[in-house]
Amino acid sequence: MAAGPALTWDDSGFLRHGQPHRVLAGSLHYFRVHPQQWADRLQRIAALGLNTVDTYIPWNFHEPSRGEFRFDGWRDLPRFLRLAQEAGLDVIVRPGPYICAEWDNGGLPAWLTGRPGMRPRSSHRGFLDEVGRWFDVLIPLIAARQAGHGGPVVAVQVENEYGSYGDDHVYLRWIRDALVARGISELLFTADGPTPLMLDGGTLPDELAAATFGSRPHEAAALLRERRTGEPFLCAEFWNGWFDHWGEQHHVRSASSAADDIEAILARGGSLSLYMAHGGTNFGLWAGANHDGTVLQPTVTSYDSDAPIAEHGALTAKFHALRNRLAPYRTQPVPAPPQDPPLLEPTTLAVHRGSALLDALKSVSTPLHSPHPPSFEELGQASGLVLYTAHPVIPPGTHQLTVTGLHDRAQVFVDGTLVTVLDRPTASCTITGTGEAIRLDLLVENQGRINYGPLLGQGKGILGGVRVGRRLVHGWSVYCLPLDEWTAQDLTRAATAAGPADSRGFATARLHVDEPADTFLSLPGFGKGFVWVNDTLLGRYWDVGPQTTLYVPGPLLRAGNNVLTILELDRFGRHVVLLDAPELGPCEEYVETFG
Repeated sequence: MAAGPALTWDDSGFLRHGQPHRVLAGSLHYFRVHPQQWADRLQRIAALGLNTVDTYIPWNFHEPSRGEFRFDGWRDLPRFLRLAQEAGLDVIVRPGPYICAEWDNGGLPAWLTGRPGMRPRSSHRGFLDEVGRWFDVLIPLIAARQAGHGGPVVAVQVENEYGSYGDDHVYLRWIRDALVARGISELLFTADGPTPLMLDGGTLPDELAAATFGSRPHEAAALLRERRTGEPFLCAEFWNGWFDHWGEQHHVRSASSAADDIEAILARGGSLSLYMAHGGTNFGLWAGANHDGTVLQPTVTSYDSDAPIAEHGALTAKFHALRNRLAPYRTQPVPAPPQDPPLLEPTTLAVHRGSALLDALKSVSTPLHSPHPPSFEELGQASGLVLYTAHPVIPPGTHQLTVTGLHDRAQVFVDGTLVTVLDRPTASCTITGTGEAIRLDLLVENQGRINYGPLLGQGKGILGGVRVGRRLVHGWSVYCLPLDEWTAQDLTRAATAAGPADSRGFATARLHVDEPADTFLSLPGFGKGFVWVNDTLLGRYWDVGPQTTLYVPGPLLRAGNNVLTILELDRFGRHVVLLDAPELGPCEEYVETFG
């Protein structure tokens, strides 16, 4: 029989098994760290002076297609929890089902949100049924590893910042009850921004209310005291850094600024979780996107977040500053900081061009035929590229080609020649007809599903249609290109397809290492594309910045020969460079805003 909850509270604050306790936590997402590096990063969390690690659980990562549940390898949640316990850390679990986290679709599966009539994050019956089915698999894994059963899990979050999205309290109570019914007996809590509107929408009267913020802790504490008398002050996310979008600057926060606000929280008797303590990387195509009301804002591949433990595990100046501030509030000895991970020596690698873009992409996909250009959701594809090909007869002269419902970016080719790039939901360009059939190719890239706000779950691909003048174009051949699902054989076939690459297409570079170690990949002169290390999709690169290097974890390399495969959508550079430090771009200080 399980013991009572490990974490409780009284008027003085948190208690752990009846003894005064302060939660000193930090966020580390197992899904953003190579599993062979989990133990190392958890040890660094402990060396920072934290006693707890918290992590989200992304539903779409564990159930990529309906009924296909995965908890192996990179998805081995039980192993991560075990390693956290071995590092002497408690664990806070945040199972959503929605997590935000700048993660694709906020962690919700595209196969779910793409279902006609679906209303996510609400008491819509179709959504609750699917959440219940997912929780039937997930929650027992967490429940069995609670502190009451000898495991490390001491708290579980109910949904995630729900007050920033809606006010369906029937839904919130349903989530809480679903957790309890499946065995969660440790502390439950909600977490929302520290504004009346957010707290009204996202809290439950009988569960602990925590706040998420990065500044003005005295205001958050006062608001919570006013509304939740007798509850301990918990900052469930203290934003000591921030994430980046493509085309913007790299966000940083000074160590002194973060340390001062942490001191203010702790001096009030509060507890906190650093978001992020170690950020990691949006490997593959898992980076999400925001929307500012006008344009999509895709999130970059790096999730370094100016965290105290850098993307590759190095201990930053912020690490040491925060460690010093946390030290007086620790009751147990803190492990000594470890050395930074080893890095490969810098080197330059020649690039060998392979096949041309359109020929290569068509070689790895059997076309589907449709009278209209179907969306990603209609194709059952979550991410990557879709190539739409048609052969309309265009009268002589110039005509306006219009794409409606475009999400997110389309390269328009006429008879194999790039005409333009479109990147707005309704976008047009001019094409020239000859009175005969032309070959029209639209290569559409999903740049990341929106992870926050009312546009959550928005579809991808061409959601409207393609017109020449007023006339719709019909008769499409559609090539599905889920890059993150490609095998080594798919990569080889694409890189060696007929037709030499010109300014865009596939290329390879070869790297020999005696002993694998971390490195940073730079692609000078390249435009926009994707890189695989051996057969693992590392992520996106884009010359709009801010980041100009991609982190390559040592476990992705093997002793001996390694192959880098590059899919370039714009223009090739002459070589790639491996560096011994990241280049995340020009910096600007993060400024917190609520709205």
